[in-house]
Amino acid sequence: MLSPYCATACAHANIALIKYWGKADESLVIPTTSSLSLTLDGLTTQTTVEFHADDESCEQAGASATGSPLLHDTLNIDGQEQIGTPLQRVSKFLDVIRERAGIALPARVVSHNTVPFGAGLASSASAFAALAAAASRAAGLELSDRELSRIARRGSGSACRSIYGGLVKWNAGHDDESSYAEPVESPLDLAIIVVLISAKEKPMSSREAMRLTVRTSPLYPAWVCASEVDMRDALAAVSHSDLRALGAVAEANALGMHAAMMSARPGVVYWLPQTVAALAAVRDMRTQGFDVWFTMDAGANVKVLALASEAEHVADELRNRMPDCAVEVHHPGSGVRIVH
Repeated sequence: MLSPYCATACAHANIALIKYWGKADESLVIPTTSSLSLTLDGLTTQTTVEFHADDESCEQAGASATGSPLLHDTLNIDGQEQIGTPLQRVSKFLDVIRERAGIALPARVVSHNTVPFGAGLASSASAFAALAAAASRAAGLELSDRELSRIARRGSGSACRSIYGGLVKWNAGHDDESSYAEPVESPLDLAIIVVLISAKEKPMSSREAMRLTVRTSPLYPAWVCASEVDMRDALAAVSHSDLRALGAVAEANALGMHAAMMSARPGVVYWLPQTVAALAAVRDMRTQGFDVWFTMDAGANVKVLALASEAEHVADELRNRMPDCAVEVHHPGSGVRIVH
């Protein structure tokens, strides 16, 4: 009987300031553009992966013609056993780990989250970053952060950025070797205030909306070109500690992404009436002296960029203006870590 290989990892979600939206290579998850994000505290996934091939698992999985046990992964998310697409997606990702480690063992995956699933709060980023770290350690792999970033990317593109804490750039690259994330030194002490408009699962997944936008939106090619300039401007703003320049380009980049989504055939519209109200509130707050800018991912929720020292004041103002929405302050979070 083979002893279990087990590890637990914790990762944080990240919010992109310069967006990732669209793949140049679906199978390797190579993006069409580079992106820039901030890893956040408080939005976490903790995942345990156990590879095992004892008598019981062999019996459950069955046996091949050679007598070797077949793979039979299981997945539990927040106390609920998963089947279908979620389990298939995790198994496909674990195959990348198994191939690299030279093993063929079934895995038990148990995950606990503080990130609402499918609500536009980057649940897949923290989920696959934690899964990548736990699974690679459980499989006996010793990987550099860059290698781990590349592997996490295969599960969910944004997960490659959650390997690192703070401000992170994902270099789009052109193949598996060149597409990875890396930390960005930032003199700005940033925070993100989340206006939680809806915690419900989105009507269309980010993956499907992304494919539809790339395939059918007449505005998408223009957004890709603009995003290259946006990235240069954002990095320059960070290096010069220019929050206003960073906020302006982040806001424009997000609006461009949503414009491309809305012009897809059929259009993808995640916004709700309260979304529009929150965007208007942020812009009105700027006229009253607040240094705040909004960004949005694929969902109804609004994230507001501000300096960490002003985040609580900004949050209080947003609570007054959006009394029916939960408003949470998130400071920069750490990179992925092995818990045990």
